[in-house]
Order: sequence, then C-alpha cells, then structure tokens
Amino acid sequence: MKVAIFFGSKSDSEVMKKAVDVLSEFGVEYKAFIISAHRAGALLHETVKKVEGEGFEVIIAGAGLAAALPGVIAGITTLPVIGVPLECVTPGKSNGLGGMDALLSIVQMPPQIPVATVGINSSKNAAYLAVQILAIKYPILREKLIDFRKKLAEEAAKCGLEVSL
Repeated sequence: MKVAIFFGSKSDSEVMKKAVDVLSEFGVEYKAFIISAHRAGALLHETVKKVEGEGFEVIIAGAGLAAALPGVIAGITTLPVIGVPLECVTPGKSNGLGGMDALLSIVQMPPQIPVATVGINSSKNAAYLAVQILAIKYPILREKLIDFRKKLAEEAAKCGLEVSL
C-alpha cells in the first residue's frame, strides 16, 4: 500500500502535508517529491518510472497556475493519478484566480488520459480517494475505511439531535 505524492514547489508543502496526515492515519506508506513539470521534465519522468518500479499504486499530484503536473504524470504512467488544484498565493499576494485556473487545467484532461480531480487545496480528499482505491485490493485497509466511515456517520448523527439555542 504505497502512494507517491508530487508537487511542483516547496511553497505547496503546507497544503500537501494534509494528504500525508490522512495516509499516515490509515497506515499507507508514502513518498513525497517536489518536481516541476515545466522546469525538470526529465527528472519527473525518471522519478515516476522509479515509483512505478518500487510498487507504488496511486499518485497524488498537486499543482497551481497552469497545473500541468498531474496531467504530465498521467501521460507517463498508467497508475491512477489524483490531481489537487492549488491556489497559488505568495504572502501578501494572490494570482487573483483563487485556484480556479489550476482546477480547470487539471479537470480538462484530453480523452484517454484521465486525472481524478478533487477540490482546490483539498489534498485531504485526494488522500481519502487514494485510500478508497487501495481498499479495493487490501482488505485490511477496507476494514479501516469502513470503521472510519462508521465513526463519521455516528458523529453526523449526533449533529441531527435536537438542541436548545
């Protein structure tokens, strides 16, 4: 049970760390890589092939702005790729698009090369989706996921109780 996490800039680390937290909670092994699809294409290709050879089964890729990273990775591998559109914000500045540019870039992949896409900055959901994909193959992970969902349902049911305001 192994997931590779890619993102293009160290500034994306805080958002992508949330995926690591979820994978760790479920006991899923991971490796993370900071590689730009635009600036280090050969290294990206080499690294994707390396993680394939090491038995990784799902890839999470976070990217902002042009957001090419998830699509480029999907073009290199047949492993499932989950794209995380990232809102690119430099301290005190924003690119003004709030991550919509990245979302549209990732979700509009050409036919035959899909990238599953989660919400803007939603690396946690990318990790939960990776866990679901892996749970198809690994019964122990499926049981953890079922238990997790039961706890979610119990917590949600508590919210449905009558309250005094």
